[in-house]
Amino acid sequence: MKAAPFEYARAGSLAEACALLAQHGPDAKLIAGGQSLVPMMAMRLARPAWLVDINDAADLQQIAVDGDHVRIGGGVRQARLERDAAIAAKLPLLPQALRWVGHAQTRNRGTPGGSMVHADPSAEIPLVAVTLGAELKLVSEAEQTWMPAQEFFLAPMVTAIAPDQCLAELRFPVWHEARTGCAFQEVAIRHGDFALASACAQVALDEAGRCTRAAIGVGGAGPVPVALTDVAGQLKGGMLDERAIVDAASAAAAGVEPEADLHASAEYRRHLAQVLVAAALRAAREAALNRRPS
Repeated sequence: MKAAPFEYARAGSLAEACALLAQHGPDAKLIAGGQSLVPMMAMRLARPAWLVDINDAADLQQIAVDGDHVRIGGGVRQARLERDAAIAAKLPLLPQALRWVGHAQTRNRGTPGGSMVHADPSAEIPLVAVTLGAELKLVSEAEQTWMPAQEFFLAPMVTAIAPDQCLAELRFPVWHEARTGCAFQEVAIRHGDFALASACAQVALDEAGRCTRAAIGVGGAGPVPVALTDVAGQLKGGMLDERAIVDAASAAAAGVEPEADLHASAEYRRHLAQVLVAAALRAAREAALNRRPS
């Protein structure tokens, strides 16, 4: 099939994009990479009357580190995030996750803003954002607001963004602990396919090896990606040994609500969540133990 007829406009800035969204109403859609929107249009699952192209909006393509946060423009290419030195140093979980996103060709075009707004439950960038407690800058012609990533996802492919808003920026907190490690784990039928389930973890350890901070998230095992804050909190103050990891993985599996589909049963997805959380915690622990203070 081919896309239904639509009009096209090219925005040179965030302000111009927001003005076009306000002008054309809920039938307008932003497009940058188009890795999800274009296939949906081709199958006529999406029928925007207007496409607003934001590829020329330079103010959506910035990466900055301001001490306690990494700020990423919604229109930054995913491939650039994979290679950026500041991202690797301050937000290493994100490039780990990006290795699982589609293929090199799709990452050359795809953007973090597009992945977040598309809101596939198995997508990797939303999982990292929810797990690490990222905040999202939503901008319209009238105002701008900040929203926690955990409040952004409402249901599969449904978010809290308004029709006249643009996801302008993602702001991730930076962990400053010297011994910090992270890991991202995923199972898919083929590399680059949608995940059957995924998990990520980030931990900080003191000099004795006790966990001083942890974050755990699971994707693909429910209608939206989830940060398992209660499970992560139980690790704080204790040794991150095998018993603690097994207990945390079991609690994580109990805390997700997977659904069955053509590719996997709910029980299998729950099993994957348990296995992947344990693997992510083990890998994050090893990365923290092996990290040399700078």
